[in-house]
Amino acid sequence: MAVKMRLTRLGDKKAPFYRVVVIDSHKSRDGQYVDLVGTYDPIKDALNINVEKAKKWISCGVQPTETVKSLLVRSGVVEPKKTKGE
Repeated sequence: MAVKMRLTRLGDKKAPFYRVVVIDSHKSRDGQYVDLVGTYDPIKDALNINVEKAKKWISCGVQPTETVKSLLVRSGVVEPKKTKGE
């Protein structure tokens, strides 16, 4: 089973709210997830990540999507990618 960490959308039209979830990659975007890691509200720019859960899942081999990876970097769970010039 290929497991990913990705966003699932909630909220109304033009008022999105997302959950950061661990889910089987073959399930639909809003399908049943394995674990809830955090939430993200882009309107209020509010990010709540359970750091311990996120680190545990990443250590187990879960691959975050690019968007979730940027949110994890912002919350301090993952180190930012180094560029060649640094």
